[in-house]
Amino acid sequence: MNQRALISVSDKTGVVDLARAFASLGIEIISTGGTYRALQEAGVPVTNISEVTGFPEILDGRVKTLHPKIHGGLLAIRDRSSHQRQLEENGINPIDIVVVNLYPFQQTIKKPDVTIEEAIENIDIGGPSMLRSAAKNHRDVTVLVDPKDYGLVIEELKQHGNTSMETRRYLATKVFNHTACYDAMIADYFNRLLENRFPDQFTIPYIREKTLRYGENPHQQAAFYKKAIGEEGTLATAEQKNGKELSYNNINDANAALELVREFEEPAVVAVKHMNPCGVGIGSDLFEAYQKAYEADPVSIFGGIIAVNRPVDAKTAAEMKKIFLEIIIAPSFTDEALKILKAKKNLRLLTLDGASPEQDALKLQSVGGGLLVQEEDKKSVNKEECQVVTERAPTEEEWEQLLFAWKVVKHVKSNAIVLAKDFRTMGVGAGQMNRVGSAKIAIEQAGEAAKGSVLASDAFFPMRDTVETAAAAGVTAIIQPGGSIRDKESIEEANKHGIAMIFTGIRHFKH
Repeated sequence: MNQRALISVSDKTGVVDLARAFASLGIEIISTGGTYRALQEAGVPVTNISEVTGFPEILDGRVKTLHPKIHGGLLAIRDRSSHQRQLEENGINPIDIVVVNLYPFQQTIKKPDVTIEEAIENIDIGGPSMLRSAAKNHRDVTVLVDPKDYGLVIEELKQHGNTSMETRRYLATKVFNHTACYDAMIADYFNRLLENRFPDQFTIPYIREKTLRYGENPHQQAAFYKKAIGEEGTLATAEQKNGKELSYNNINDANAALELVREFEEPAVVAVKHMNPCGVGIGSDLFEAYQKAYEADPVSIFGGIIAVNRPVDAKTAAEMKKIFLEIIIAPSFTDEALKILKAKKNLRLLTLDGASPEQDALKLQSVGGGLLVQEEDKKSVNKEECQVVTERAPTEEEWEQLLFAWKVVKHVKSNAIVLAKDFRTMGVGAGQMNRVGSAKIAIEQAGEAAKGSVLASDAFFPMRDTVETAAAAGVTAIIQPGGSIRDKESIEEANKHGIAMIFTGIRHFKH
């Protein structure tokens, strides 16, 4: 008996050539709706599915393939006599090849003016059912969901008259991944509609963007996935203008830089190393901001990742070119800036439009056997929300520096201390096991520049020692969350040295 193929696709890429190849091999083709018309117009011999089922397409095409003569033909085990007998008794012919891809739900919900009704109409029912049936019975049925695999199947059919078991299992696995992602997109869409942030079953669909050369270390395999829904304005949508492929660590560091630079409305430059900012500056223009970020730590910025929030001009590009940088992320580069920076062939240049990422994004962290899920830390504070707790209030200049430092410390690994002056970081102490240890690192890095600087702490002081250390270095003002049972001691220490201290009431742990 000749083989039969069922073809029903939304994405018609390559489908006519595939069908012609099937026809040349004597494979009977049945099809539905728009695919049937496309094949018929191309002169490919094709049978409408209604002729197979003996039942018309109904309900605006919602029901056309949900029929025993389709699913019986897909699910019957070929070497099981009882199955073959039942096929004969019910006039059902086996279907050996299924070529199906699904309604464009993802593309539909990305449209800015999409309605719920339109989204619902693009939830495919028959397609996933056929794919799952064929994939379940892949011992006997070849199932294709991706046009990239058409050539593989045609070649095996030409050479052997059938596909190999290895190929059918590979294709079936691809189907189960595909339908799981499709259903996860639908669930994610409705969870968003209902603002159901933490459902009982947590499924967020991600699509592989690329396989990476390796992970955090060369002996670790890795890949980069982007969200199927809500990836706009994120690193996943950046366009690379120059340089080598991004590595696992590049992507992590670039994301950290991007998150921090978006804290600022003024022209800003952020330099990141190993997920921590090593230099941050804001200025009247990008050139000034870059100079401040560079001067903050000329040693650590070497080999760093730079993120900026203004187009890169030739003058700034010429300065950036003077040192080794891994990545520069910007809204855009002028033609002259691109010419200057592309002279370094390995320097990765990324552009990212001004679209803001979703404000209700979730942060995911895998742990052994589980997943931690929380809201992204989008909280910010202004002067009016802060409480002055010392005898001396900050001067206007100190207020500006304190709020600048507060934006930075939010993005430093805890325990975090940041010293700032003249709208640039002077010292950054990150990831220490005690807070005074982070303060000492930041002060040592700042050196003489610690005098007259302000200090930001991501969490409260458990005792007065951090204030003592800051006072000895010449810090004049401190911003911290407050909330320790020993706050009074820290306040007394600040008053003793004439330091102004404010509480934000907000903690910014980042582990």
